[in-house]
Amino acid sequence: MNGIRVGSLFGIPFYINPTWFLVLGLVTWSYGEGLAAQFPYLLGASPFLLGLLTALLLFSSVLAHELGHSFVAIKQGIKVNSITLFIFGGLASLEKESDTPGAAFWVAIAGPAVSLLIAGILTAFGFATHITGPVAAITAVLAGINLSLGLFNLIPGLPLDGGNILKVIVWKVTGNQYQGVKIASIVGQGFGWVAIASGLIPLVLYGSFDNIWNLLIGSFLLQNAGKSAQFARVQERLTGLTVADAVTPNSPMIREDVTLREFVDHRTLTGSNWQKFLVTNDSGHLVGELALDALKDVRSDRWAHTLVSEIMHSVEPSTIIISDRPLLQAIEQLESKHVTTLSVTDTDGLLVGLLEKAAVINLLHNRQPQVNPA
Repeated sequence: MNGIRVGSLFGIPFYINPTWFLVLGLVTWSYGEGLAAQFPYLLGASPFLLGLLTALLLFSSVLAHELGHSFVAIKQGIKVNSITLFIFGGLASLEKESDTPGAAFWVAIAGPAVSLLIAGILTAFGFATHITGPVAAITAVLAGINLSLGLFNLIPGLPLDGGNILKVIVWKVTGNQYQGVKIASIVGQGFGWVAIASGLIPLVLYGSFDNIWNLLIGSFLLQNAGKSAQFARVQERLTGLTVADAVTPNSPMIREDVTLREFVDHRTLTGSNWQKFLVTNDSGHLVGELALDALKDVRSDRWAHTLVSEIMHSVEPSTIIISDRPLLQAIEQLESKHVTTLSVTDTDGLLVGLLEKAAVINLLHNRQPQVNPA
């Protein structure tokens, strides 16, 4: 999810999606008007400043919810890539899934637990202090929102936390993690259609926009539950496959002690169309990469006296993967680094070949379940 990076929290990159500013403005205006009507003695811009404070505290509650997920994940040794606030709340992006259903359960439940805890603390604070006026109103709003946030996220459908809990239960019962994702995605899509209907029916029959947010939330649930199901199908097809299974045959490789003239002649003879070659030393270890465009920087009459090692570039470590790693890890790496190829080595650093995104897609296509004619 795209966003504007605004810093880090506890070492976790923190982003704000542009849609967040829209909601910030709407919430500020809405609560500002409400406070102005409820407390007429609030003059000038003060109701709207309090509205802005309320909006920021609401988003702080969403952030606390996501930090709940994040801290439990970190305790399990899972890296949290980022936390993003957006129009419908927040998202903690984890590097990987928990290893067991029990561990995944604690990550999923942590967010709603934090929200319900905040709601309880704020409610107890209001009763204990007998506060009145705008402070009491803001405290009540925050308690109510946190209660709603906690309970809403317990709805048993993906992408909500309750969907992750349902996924964990099915995973535990069946022993199949992907079956849990499929069922939780179907339930999530069901809730999405119900939410859309509850927003669309009043709009069509009565011209009422009162439930318009339900329409948006339903669309969000449908879209993301569908993505979860699609990703689960991909994961299931990749089960048992390693990076080595998708390495491109006859990958573009060249030794560092070859001259540019020998390199060009070899490329011409083999009819290669590769634009980039992986470079090895004499023992076969990956030492760099050579882009074909780099030859333009060397005069052709110098090619016979210039070695590949002199114009090659180092390989970015984040674009290297070990051949025995699960193929799903390679897909996640391709997506997170926004690249189309990865250099594949064995555990000793010996070059195995090139992994192309297109080859992975083709492998997935070939492993689609075949339908037998009746």
